[in-house]
Amino acid sequence: MAIARPVRALGLAAVVMWCFFIWQLFKPTGYSLGPGDNTYITRERDPNLDPTGEPEGVLAYASDEYAPGSAGTARIDATLLALVRNEELDGMLQSMRDLERTWNHKFNYPWTFFNDVPFSAEFKEKTQALTKAECRYELIPKEHWDMPSWINDDLYKESTKILKEQKVQYADMTSYHQMCRWNSGLFYKHPALENMRYYWRVEPNVHFFCDVDYDVFRYMNDNNKTYGFTINLYDSPESIPTLWPETLKFVADHPEHVHENNAMDWLSDKTRRPSHNEKANGYSTCHFWSNFEIADMTFWRSKPYEDYFNHLDRAGGFFYERWGDAPVHSIALGLLEDKNRIHWFRDIGYQHIPFFNCPNSPKCSGCVTGRFTDGENWLHREDCRPNWFKYVGMG
Repeated sequence: MAIARPVRALGLAAVVMWCFFIWQLFKPTGYSLGPGDNTYITRERDPNLDPTGEPEGVLAYASDEYAPGSAGTARIDATLLALVRNEELDGMLQSMRDLERTWNHKFNYPWTFFNDVPFSAEFKEKTQALTKAECRYELIPKEHWDMPSWINDDLYKESTKILKEQKVQYADMTSYHQMCRWNSGLFYKHPALENMRYYWRVEPNVHFFCDVDYDVFRYMNDNNKTYGFTINLYDSPESIPTLWPETLKFVADHPEHVHENNAMDWLSDKTRRPSHNEKANGYSTCHFWSNFEIADMTFWRSKPYEDYFNHLDRAGGFFYERWGDAPVHSIALGLLEDKNRIHWFRDIGYQHIPFFNCPNSPKCSGCVTGRFTDGENWLHREDCRPNWFKYVGMG
């Protein structure tokens, strides 16, 4: 029996609409980048969509030797580290629950909490209740936290006023500048970390989605890794206009510190976000988002990094601009370290609003595989991982 022409037309239209819907769902997406960026970025297929297993290399798994306490422990000199205020207790508890559930209940590494004021009894009681591991509560020395003596207060106030007019986030918060400086070059000098080599930085209100069954600190140690990241972004160029010029001055003075297998191409790329490179005076602004970092403090304590931090500190950009620890750490790693010693922990599901690292793994739940952000669509252009993959790889 013949199908009436109107019905055939309706069926054809349905097929066309369905094909269009599928194409819209899977097509590459372009993002306009604004003035100075005259091209569009095509959002590459996220490698997190591919099945993700544990990293290659030597791995150490949980055993009775990781039980709480010091006897017969397989733990190495490492700690979970958090800079947190008393009023951020609820957010810290959220982060602890996630990380204890997905990883640390198997390994019982100590938690070290830092604050510029003493921790409250409530903070200590509630955080310790979430873990069988030891918790340590440390006060930051005044000389590590306060604005250094060579910073001109009048110039600082005028500079932050200009940054605020340029809509640079947190520009007028002195504590934010202090935090960035401390995270950049002072935290690892605290006596509480004197005998520690590795740390995993954990901030309040972050999420961990995937079960991790191997000791990440021993992975770093046994596989000769210096630094591990999950998210790799572009920074606000308005916050760091002189960071790269100061870095180039340092490099000119200390060429011996630059590693021969560096990531200069990643740091200086200007094809993907040309306006960022222009405003940051030659720096791509690509950086590891340091609210998650697993690192070997031997690097921060080395002469090359100490020389670099001291150069930046004297330049004053932690206060006259808004240099963050993320670009400072990233530039240092990209120039002074072997790029092959930097590791993307693609198997660790992580979120710090508004960005994700969400792998395709049966060990993960609670996040959407391959999702980079749950914010506005334009936020996808902030992803600098494709540049890292291009110039360095996915190791």
